[in-house]
Amino acid sequence: MKTDPILPEARLRTMKAAGFWLDKILLDDLDRWTAKVPGRIAIVDHNSMTGARTVLSYAELARRVDRLAAGLARLGVGRGDVVSLQLPNWWQFIALHLAALRLGAITNPIMPIFRERELSFMLRLAESKVLVIAREFRGFKYPPMIAAIRPSLPALEHVLVIGGEGDSAFERLVDGAPDADDAARALFAASRPTPDDVVEILYTSGTTGEPKGVMHTSNTLYANIAPYCTRFGLDENDTLLMASPLAHQTGFLYGVMAFIYLGDKVVLQDIWNAGKAVDLIAAEGVTFTMAATPFLSDMTDEAAKRPADLKSLRTFLSAGAPIPRALVRRAAEHLGANIISAWGMTENGAVTTTRIGDPPDKTFETDGCALEGMEVRVVDDKGVLLPADAEGRLQAKGASNFVGYLKHPEWFSTDDDGWFDTGDLARIDKDGYVRITGRTKDVIIRGGENVPVVEIEGLIYQHPAIQEVAVVAMPDPRLGERGCAFVVLRQGASLTLAELVAFLEQRRLARNYLPERLEVLDSLPKTPSGKIQKVVLRGVAKDFPPIGG
Repeated sequence: MKTDPILPEARLRTMKAAGFWLDKILLDDLDRWTAKVPGRIAIVDHNSMTGARTVLSYAELARRVDRLAAGLARLGVGRGDVVSLQLPNWWQFIALHLAALRLGAITNPIMPIFRERELSFMLRLAESKVLVIAREFRGFKYPPMIAAIRPSLPALEHVLVIGGEGDSAFERLVDGAPDADDAARALFAASRPTPDDVVEILYTSGTTGEPKGVMHTSNTLYANIAPYCTRFGLDENDTLLMASPLAHQTGFLYGVMAFIYLGDKVVLQDIWNAGKAVDLIAAEGVTFTMAATPFLSDMTDEAAKRPADLKSLRTFLSAGAPIPRALVRRAAEHLGANIISAWGMTENGAVTTTRIGDPPDKTFETDGCALEGMEVRVVDDKGVLLPADAEGRLQAKGASNFVGYLKHPEWFSTDDDGWFDTGDLARIDKDGYVRITGRTKDVIIRGGENVPVVEIEGLIYQHPAIQEVAVVAMPDPRLGERGCAFVVLRQGASLTLAELVAFLEQRRLARNYLPERLEVLDSLPKTPSGKIQKVVLRGVAKDFPPIGG
């Protein structure tokens, strides 16, 4: 499959000359730490399905990676092939990404919440050769779903099932498999990707409603991880807790890659539960974690009851959804840790963060300043730079910016100077600190996940009772935002939220995408040209009481 990165020669020269691109791949750090500290613990995995706690040293992780790579090679995986992973936060996810790197293949993480509709599109667009799934997770059995859509995926040659049986069992590539021999190592050397090859395709939703395949190289990913770790003083003595999905850019960058870059330990949590998270922090000596706003809210509530169990935690970085300022203050009080606010995207990773030691007005009232290697600015609708504290379109530029959308180079909306239009509205103060104020793109961010509004509206329009629909965000103190569907019904029709949800579930829409409030109107507010005024509807939804509140 063709996955050519958009890498202008000027960007290559500038990033490498400035030292922002490290010109290495993740295997370099894996091999370095395996040689230096083979017995050091790399991964502690808590599998909620089996109840097993798996502990892997760097040497054991490297051994399993090489076995997996050799096994994938026997399945025909090679340079440029796509290996899709629809997996929870289990050690296999990390090992599979590293194994794909050994072969010069591309990892395509897919969120476990996705079902037939989203998965069919994603696997088809990526032309995935191998898909790895769990047999079951959170009560859902994945193999029947894949069996139903596989006839429409001619490029998909192999499906491996963790906990499966027979030829499809993932375990046959690891358990009892021989260690990599000289022939395998020669293949690994010949297949090694360059730091400018695409190594990750991660889907994000946008205004089109069609998931976009964001492409990253080792250089663009490392360009985010290195300054991020430097800013927060992370090193090989830290222990990271990752409860955000590894199939999300937060989890991938800071749960799959950062700990190997640092040579420290990552603790994986596959199902979020604040009490369990505190148990893990206490048992494993966790010093740092990063997660979306709902995680911070839940852990803050737990910390009020168990402050002694959080004494090792130094820093909690919250991003991925709007962060209520009151929550940041409350979390700082109860967690006894540095609370860091951040803003970023799948396309860039974390772009801005507050700093440890920032004054309260920055810590509690902003989303931080740009990481080293990144720049941000605010412009008006004509692209003219705006002064400090003026609201406008937020643009980002720099080392961790992605290298294009899969099969859609025309969507790579950077200008001649490399500025990427983020789709967000913001203000930047005189000190360079950003405050996100809204979004120009039509998505809802629910618990750190982008909800593709256009796709959902298209499905709702299929309901026989619907004449018009507009789905907008309504604020939520825990999840950041939830979806509210404003509808106009056909004459004589009726519709309840339960009926609408049942209709969308029949069409295999992911649970997190379902509207959580239904408002029936006589008409939708519109401009003179007939365009629905969502800004008006968002203003109405802003005053709705919280769900469950």
